[in-house]
Amino acid sequence: MSPVRYRWREWLSRYGIALALVALVVALSLLSPTFLATTNLINVLRQISVNALLAFGMTTVILAGGIDLSVGSVLAFSGALAAGFSVAEWPPALAMIAALVVGALLGLFNGVFVGYARLAPFIATLGGLTIFRGATLVYTDGRPITGLPDAFDELGNGVALGLPIPVWVMLAFLALTYFLLRYTALGRAIYAVGGNEEAARLSGIPIVSVKLFTYGYSGLAAALGGLVLSGRLNSAQPTAGSGFELDAIAAAVVGGASLSGGRGGVIGSFLGAAIIGVLNNGMNLLNVSAFYQQIVKGAVILGALLIDRLVAARRE
Repeated sequence: MSPVRYRWREWLSRYGIALALVALVVALSLLSPTFLATTNLINVLRQISVNALLAFGMTTVILAGGIDLSVGSVLAFSGALAAGFSVAEWPPALAMIAALVVGALLGLFNGVFVGYARLAPFIATLGGLTIFRGATLVYTDGRPITGLPDAFDELGNGVALGLPIPVWVMLAFLALTYFLLRYTALGRAIYAVGGNEEAARLSGIPIVSVKLFTYGYSGLAAALGGLVLSGRLNSAQPTAGSGFELDAIAAAVVGGASLSGGRGGVIGSFLGAAIIGVLNNGMNLLNVSAFYQQIVKGAVILGALLIDRLVAARRE
């Protein structure tokens, strides 16, 4: 391969997702004059905040060669716990911290079965999805928890420095995850485990500990998403988060994360979540039927997977 062609391919691999987002924004701005309105763009950021939070946690799991199908259920259970504790007159901050801890523990629950029992991540987290959803229904008795304190409303609907609080939460967690993966030894270990687990083991990397961390971190991200969503709705819904795991996986994959592990990053996952959010928003503005929206979203995911497979085949 010529040097010019190689550099061009590497450039596309690195910046292609950003170019795709820019192209999509330009196309929608031409089709809908209201798309580029400041209020609409801020609304898009608000709408993608929960999915992006889940995607950041999902990305750490995928980078280590795993998958987490339980994040939607963890989101629902953590949000319900925080709401229930608050209604029981716990201080809101303490209720939220407790929910975040529980979310991380639920993620670790998945990690134990993947790391120690060596179950396939798909099967282990599918079990977690069912257990945690059932636990949510038991805890809430199948009913929404309402009457949340003002702190929840502020978290979900407040504004600071011109941006919604959920957007600031998303950006803060993005920065934390980016720093973790790029500048720490643990981040390098996560990439190593996903890239070649046997080589990582021979290098002395504690494989099980790394996997436990990634699932715990994914649970923490899902719990944070649950708090934001409960604040936005001003209630905790027992069915919240249903299907959110698919959107989180889609955001990571569209953003360039390889389902075989070892390749991707949270910046790409953020851009992937943005593409999905912009698509949804644009199709709503264009009055596209919700049925067709599902088809378009599925086609985008399949296209991203196909591109990932072609790139992987060229590297082999």
